[in-house]
Amino acid sequence: MRYLRAGGPAGIRRPRPADEAEFIAAARRSRDLHHPWLAAPDDPETYAAYLRRIRRRENSGYLVCDRASGAIAGYVTISGIVMGALRGGYLGYGAFLPYQGTGHASAGVRLVIEHAFTGLGLHRLEANIQPGNEPSRRLARRLGFRLEGFSPDYLFIDGAWRDHERWAITA
Repeated sequence: MRYLRAGGPAGIRRPRPADEAEFIAAARRSRDLHHPWLAAPDDPETYAAYLRRIRRRENSGYLVCDRASGAIAGYVTISGIVMGALRGGYLGYGAFLPYQGTGHASAGVRLVIEHAFTGLGLHRLEANIQPGNEPSRRLARRLGFRLEGFSPDYLFIDGAWRDHERWAITA
């Protein structure tokens, strides 16, 4: 498998149409893990929409794969990319079962951050995390993100406006 970057247990690569069945199966088996924090594409229509979205100039998407087997262990998306004076974007991520807690998400997100700062030329990434999402908060802290603020009713997720903490990292 050719990866954009690899390190530790993970490698990152771009999602493709041929990944649909494996990605959807992983998202479905991980629904309880993700709820209510995020909803990964879990049917052919939402997966196709995800592929279209990450191919736009203002977005970039990556699969986190287990280096030993090539299996999809999670995914990372950078959305809202703005160049010019900001050179930043919003980072979203999710691990898939059975890879949560194995270091794949940490390694994969770290690889995407490195790629964003060097390959994409970004300077700043922001991760907006719901206050009760301890695994994501720990991952952000472990990777060097700093807590910058709190936004009440920030994003509409799972049928409601949810509060978020704003975490950021700069190159």
